[in-house]
Amino acid sequence: MARQTKFTQLGKRVPVPHSPQSAHLEMVANPHPDQDYVVRFAAPEFTTLCPITGQPDFAHFVIDYSPARQLVESKSLKLLLASFRNHVAFHEDCTLFIGKRIVAAIHPKYLRIAGYWYPRGGIPIDVFWQTGKLPRGVWLPDPGVAPYRGRG
Repeated sequence: MARQTKFTQLGKRVPVPHSPQSAHLEMVANPHPDQDYVVRFAAPEFTTLCPITGQPDFAHFVIDYSPARQLVESKSLKLLLASFRNHVAFHEDCTLFIGKRIVAAIHPKYLRIAGYWYPRGGIPIDVFWQTGKLPRGVWLPDPGVAPYRGRG
């Protein structure tokens, strides 16, 4: 079984990290490493800042992964996501940064991150990234986020 991480954030009052780079992503031992399954995180209220205008950008993230020996500890993920609030970056950079940080921390069998970015300038930008191979026979549900249709 995987080594349990000493929790530095769970169950404690901790400030939001000053930047995504300084955020500490923690892990939990997978209680079922002999089983293939999918874990999903949905973050419908993600915000960051446009690197050109400084105005806020909003996204709905859906992160699916098939764990190996470790799971992502959810509070540390929330703090990582919150650390983007005053961070300036393009949509593609934010999406891939989050996906790569998770992969580096837990080495999942498979990970897919879908970033559904709300429109600015009339164009929604959706960013998708995946790595690894979905284990055979594992059901991966649709992300469940409707395509942007405007106000009509």
